[in-house]
Amino acid sequence: MRISRDKLNKLAHTVADTLADIEAVEFHEDRNTIRQEARKVLEQLFAEETKIDQAARLKITSQRRIIQEGTQEWDILYRKYYNEEVRRLGI
Repeated sequence: MRISRDKLNKLAHTVADTLADIEAVEFHEDRNTIRQEARKVLEQLFAEETKIDQAARLKITSQRRIIQEGTQEWDILYRKYYNEEVRRLGI
């Protein structure tokens, strides 16, 4: 999934703000450092998701016959291969 830089920053701000609002959470760093770390983690997660998506799509295209994207068969295979990749990576 492609996500814009602005949306990623907004999401990281939301994570930091939400954590700050929880009484049980105590920051040992300033909020900006927490936001930057949240952004790094989100970037890594989205990069992994992109790799999983590409691997699932590659498996579908490697079938002997052409399976059109958007068909029920394609959707079923995509979910199957996507879940296999997630399990393989231990996520």
